[in-house]
Amino acid sequence: GGDGGSPVPAAPGRAQVFTTVVDTFLEKLVAAGSYQRFANCYRCFYKLQPEMTRSIYDQFISQLQASIKEEIQEVKDEGNLEVLFNSLDKIVEEAKDQEEPAWRPSGIPEEDVRSAMVPYLLKHRSYLRKVLKEKEEENRKVAESVLAGRDRIAELQQLIEARKHAWQ
Repeated sequence: GGDGGSPVPAAPGRAQVFTTVVDTFLEKLVAAGSYQRFANCYRCFYKLQPEMTRSIYDQFISQLQASIKEEIQEVKDEGNLEVLFNSLDKIVEEAKDQEEPAWRPSGIPEEDVRSAMVPYLLKHRSYLRKVLKEKEEENRKVAESVLAGRDRIAELQQLIEARKHAWQ
């Protein structure tokens, strides 16, 4: 789709939610490392150089935010998170239209294995039965042609015997 138009207000995608969570985390981090706390930690330096203390703090915080954002972006790129989030959104969207509920484990492993395996095994059994039928049909034809061959050999042997007698 085109990204030019104004987006239809929909539920935010997982990628968006993730970004919001990260931004909130950064805000809280900055709040936790407030200038007041920073100044208290370096009280002596703050009393001598208040402006310098402020500028060091600002640099430190912006550096920290930048490096955290960079780290998170790397994680997103390496893990292909954007694509994964989007495909997850798509799966959830498609699942909304499904009538039957999604499969959930019952908590009884034997039951779960049975419910997963039985359809597969039944399918496999019907396939094997089909193959067996085909093989039986093939074997029947081979047996018929073998019997026909034997009859022909018997006929030829009789013919040879008759010719032998005729010669004698």
